[in-house]
Amino acid sequence: MKVALIVGSILLPLIMIYILHRYRRICTLYNILMVLSVILFGDIAALSILQIIQDNTVFMTAIHAIFLDPLFLATGAYIWIYTIYCLMLLTIKDWSKDDKDK
Repeated sequence: MKVALIVGSILLPLIMIYILHRYRRICTLYNILMVLSVILFGDIAALSILQIIQDNTVFMTAIHAIFLDPLFLATGAYIWIYTIYCLMLLTIKDWSKDDKDK
């Protein structure tokens, strides 16, 4: 499972870049998914913390229940993959710029 997570965090952004070069308009979909993921991720975290405060429960033990929420995990995973994708795009852009400067 650990290997799958590591390999996936490298391969999925590369696949996103490959798809982007084939279909330029997919970039809008990637961005919309990122905005939705960040909103959902933040809202789930905020609502979980609010519930803990309202219930007056022990913070450190109760907050970990958030990691059982599949939507929280899925949005967090997309945020991670999208961030790596953006960093890869920046790197490719910098390399291309360096090649043109020579």
